[in-house]
Amino acid sequence: MEKRELICIGCPLGCPVTVSMEAGEVVSVEGNTCKRGDDYARKEVTNPTRIVTSTVMVEGGADVTVSVKTRSDIPKGKIFDSVKALKGVTVKAPVKIGDVIVENVAETGVDMIATANVAKA
Repeated sequence: MEKRELICIGCPLGCPVTVSMEAGEVVSVEGNTCKRGDDYARKEVTNPTRIVTSTVMVEGGADVTVSVKTRSDIPKGKIFDSVKALKGVTVKAPVKIGDVIVENVAETGVDMIATANVAKA
């Protein structure tokens, strides 16, 4: 039986969690103090995903950059491709929270969206 040790990031407690696996399937999760810990651990060992955050340039804005993030989590293996897809991206002001900056970033099916407002200069 394979065991994986993780620190849960499902809530602020940061519980040390042990996941037992057999033939690639989760058999048990121990050490979590809430349901989110169980959910996080199972997902992390079978299909790890992340929210990606970054910034892109803004043309004609009160700020020169705007923060962006993926609308939802994406496969962990697509993080670098997602960041590469932002290289050279410039948007025109005004920018509003929730505006789609890059559709289907790195062919994940998830959009990169603005997380801040930037007014025109």
